Amino acid sequence: MQKSVLITGGAGFIGSHVVRRFVNKYPSYRVVNADKLTYAGNLMNLLDIEGAENYSFEKTDIVNEEEVFALFDKYRFDGVIHLAAESHVDRSISSPMEFVYTNIVGTVNLLNACRKIWKDSSSKVFYHISTDEVYGSLGADGLFTEDTAYDPRSPYSASKAGSDHFVRAYFNTYGIPVVLSNCSNNYGPNQFPEKLIPLAINNIMSKREVPVYGKGENIRDWLFVEDHAEAIDLIFHEGRKGETYNIGGNNEWKNIDLVQLLCELMDEKLGREQGASAQLITFVKDRAGHDKRYAIDSSKIEHELNWSPAHSFRDGLGKTIDWYLENEKWMKNVLSGAYEK
Repeated sequence: MQKSVLITGGAGFIGSHVVRRFVNKYPSYRVVNADKLTYAGNLMNLLDIEGAENYSFEKTDIVNEEEVFALFDKYRFDGVIHLAAESHVDRSISSPMEFVYTNIVGTVNLLNACRKIWKDSSSKVFYHISTDEVYGSLGADGLFTEDTAYDPRSPYSASKAGSDHFVRAYFNTYGIPVVLSNCSNNYGPNQFPEKLIPLAINNIMSKREVPVYGKGENIRDWLFVEDHAEAIDLIFHEGRKGETYNIGGNNEWKNIDLVQLLCELMDEKLGREQGASAQLITFVKDRAGHDKRYAIDSSKIEHELNWSPAHSFRDGLGKTIDWYLENEKWMKNVLSGAYEK
């Protein structure tokens, strides 16, 4: 019998890489991409696989319980990879309720559908993808582990923390077979240009100011999206039920150092004089509640599932820049809003 896998948010940045991996790697699976197609969902991300026999797209709002239950009735999913989420911190500060509905209510709707459909859940799995931001902020030392206490500082991270707790509660209360992962900052092709790296690439290409919060001293751990997709694949198939796995790039960078490296690589690739793009860097007022540092200890997934990031930051950043330079039409369609049509 064909295995049916639901991937929520599969038209988004990370989701599109996971969908493509599963469609190409597992031709015996029926891969269903359910996405509401908000501003961050872009079906242009999946043009290369949209005709695949084992792929289906369903426009679905996970906040709508009836839509979610109808989807489960139609496909009788064996597994769920839950990536659908509002994820931009600045937007959560201005519109927190959108994050409550999508990230918490939407997650609970999916869990309730699993409760209804999965009479024998021994071979099933609900995989919830979360963020390192639920752990709060680190000082100069230390790493987030799977046992780090939650301390969310923004409406976004609070909504993801809430959804994490519901997933674990459904495992403990109802026996829904779950796995979770908390990842560090992703970067790579297809990322919506509100995020730091694609925003900077696009502004450098256009010779516009590159904004950096505060003094650029906030530190983040960066993970190439293809490495993340591989980790998701492993956790979905081999992760222990009820367990959480932290996925990091072992790759900490101050924001200002990252942007300066990006400027250096862009100058090389665009044939500009070294230092030209760095002149575009502009410091702006810091974000409210801006966490100082995130860093993940990935030793659990490395030891249990033999995963580690395959890309160095310079290599991954180079691939990312090349993709945006080669896909200017994608960027223009996103910035103009044409992709939504």
